[in-house]
Amino acid sequence: MGAIPVPVLIAAVVPCYRVGHKILDVLNRIGPEIGLIYLIDDACPENSLAQVEQNCHDKRIRIIKHKENQGVGGAVCTGYREALNDGAQIVVKIDGDGQMDPALVPGLVAPIIYGKADYVKGNRFFFLNDVKAMPRIRLFGNAALSFMTKLSTGYWQIFDPTNGFTAVSSTALRLIDLSKVSRRYFFESDFLFHLALSRAVVLDFPMKAVYEDEKSSLKPGRIIGSFLRGHFLNWLRRLLYTYFIRGFSLASLELILGPMLMLMSVFFGLTQWANSIYSNVPATSGTVMLAALPAILGMQMTLSWLQYDVQSEPKIPLTSLTPPTQ
Repeated sequence: MGAIPVPVLIAAVVPCYRVGHKILDVLNRIGPEIGLIYLIDDACPENSLAQVEQNCHDKRIRIIKHKENQGVGGAVCTGYREALNDGAQIVVKIDGDGQMDPALVPGLVAPIIYGKADYVKGNRFFFLNDVKAMPRIRLFGNAALSFMTKLSTGYWQIFDPTNGFTAVSSTALRLIDLSKVSRRYFFESDFLFHLALSRAVVLDFPMKAVYEDEKSSLKPGRIIGSFLRGHFLNWLRRLLYTYFIRGFSLASLELILGPMLMLMSVFFGLTQWANSIYSNVPATSGTVMLAALPAILGMQMTLSWLQYDVQSEPKIPLTSLTPPTQ
């Protein structure tokens, strides 16, 4: 992508947990566009940063150690706070296991610098050839997670929500209460939810995934319940805040009446069906219409609300780093 076009202080946060020798290679590939590098030792049992302390003398590096493991979200939030305190204007998150190419950072931060976005995240599913090579279970899982994230955040145009290669502006970051963001594997999705409440603009950044021999502590069977619960609660919070606290509109009425009419239709229809079976008397056409009409109206209202929700995705960035032209 070339050099950053305007003088911007960019910081990189690198969570370090069981990254082994790979962290040195990651640091060696971080370009000069990064002004500060925060390595967060999240109480790593392998002491992953010992090699950095002994072999790396990059003056940009700041090492922060947690006494207790706080999860990837806790490690990133620690780095975010330090970067804000040091005056960083953009904060990039790079994993320490080598899955992300630091050479992509200029492209990742460009939309923020040019005033197109407040938060940019990687998307490993953009290129068709990469998608074809991925296991179907991974594709299905990511599609399901992406749909849940769309519902809970209102960012209908993004994909690959758990991608950890991200860049965020300090403007957007300061609007988020980091103490309320999830500390564990739900961090990326929960962070998107908090960005949505701030009306930050989020864009995807096409990238290729790199999978080698890294060890993942992620256990899908253990986290699916917490993901479902987290997305459901965030969905309820977003609807309440967006449609009933921050403002009230025709879409708010559609959100109330649509599901209500469909539930009424189902209840009335089942009741009449049961009465028809018990009495052995077929339901009249009028009864059938009374059961079907609320369902039709309710579906139309719900779809109308959904269209409004999709169109309401934030489009005006909070961030402006590029000086206005004279």
